Amino acid sequence: MIYGTGIDLVENDRIAKIIAKWGDKFLSRIFTPGEIAYCGRHFHSAIHYGARFAAKESFLKAIGTGMGRGVQMLDIEVVRAESGKPRLRLHGEALRHIQEAGVREVHLSITHTKKYAQAMVVLEK
Repeated sequence: MIYGTGIDLVENDRIAKIIAKWGDKFLSRIFTPGEIAYCGRHFHSAIHYGARFAAKESFLKAIGTGMGRGVQMLDIEVVRAESGKPRLRLHGEALRHIQEAGVREVHLSITHTKKYAQAMVVLEK
């Protein structure tokens, strides 16, 4: 049974401008050290940051809270399985929320082009 779905689209240029303006202050408030290391290895890092931002927003939409209602962006981490498939590793309030809701599986799909990054999350009970 589906508990919730979420989808988000990010303009990569917007992420690049925010990073240029705020730098590490922005990055460390939104992304985990692992995400920063992964994205930093890429020449066009804003594309990868955009995809991760979209994934976090998608998760927040799927649980029905949106931003600023207890779950912090750092509670949601995009990691890669050995196969390369992206998945979410949840911490803190994000993890507590899905455990209390009885969510068994978190599905994540991300895609990006030079201009846009998009993610979709499906929560399964």
